[in-house]
Amino acid sequence: MLLAVDIGNTETVVGLYDAEDTDLYDHWRIATNDERTGDEHALLFGQFLAQRDLTFSDATGLAVSSTVPRLRATMRRMAARYIDVPTVILEPGVKTGMPILYENPKEVGPDRIANAVAAYDLYGGPTIVVDFGTATTFDAITSKGEYAGGAIIPGVQISLDALFQRAAAVRRVDLGEPRHVIGKTTNESVQSGAVYGTAALVEGLCERFEDELGESTVISTGGLGGLFSRITQRIEHHEPWLTLHGLRLIFEKNHPPA
Repeated sequence: MLLAVDIGNTETVVGLYDAEDTDLYDHWRIATNDERTGDEHALLFGQFLAQRDLTFSDATGLAVSSTVPRLRATMRRMAARYIDVPTVILEPGVKTGMPILYENPKEVGPDRIANAVAAYDLYGGPTIVVDFGTATTFDAITSKGEYAGGAIIPGVQISLDALFQRAAAVRRVDLGEPRHVIGKTTNESVQSGAVYGTAALVEGLCERFEDELGESTVISTGGLGGLFSRITQRIEHHEPWLTLHGLRLIFEKNHPPA
């Protein structure tokens, strides 16, 4: 069993892959906490495995992507103490099989690289990946399987939090699909602006990407990817476990199956 761990700024997703099956066997989601120790992570992960009547002794590998630098060291300590298996922490120097065309490749977030590797494996290129997380990121993959670069904007929830903090008369609203584009209440207007405004941004930015990249397949992922894949015409595929899939592929490049 391969444990694939995607540590984001807000949430951490843990995936489990059977060594003989490319499909995700199970998955769990917890809040990211950079003060949580390796022992605490081991306790949580062990409880997840126990739900499937598994233990760390059943693990054959560990693959980690972390946008929180402190937790990379935490994962190493956890692996050294509890999981004596091949471990890949996605960072500069790890083989991905994908050329990075950034001016400084070390600046590219590991989750974005994992997404790009997975997207090219699933759909080829040119491809655009839109990841709706703490930040909303756009990543471009060329027809040759190169990471071309991308764009980063504040995530939908971050933008709403800023609005609620700065606008005293605006109350917090649930982020869901609005009933109308033209809101009839302040809550509906905020929902429309957040959801349909972001959808229009996605469509417009993907169009501008294609001016440089060529006609592309557009994929969504991340916590809000399912919502926006339903209301934008540009998103063709929603892959909720894209980062985990990329981690599995990168692990196999660095530790090929026997």
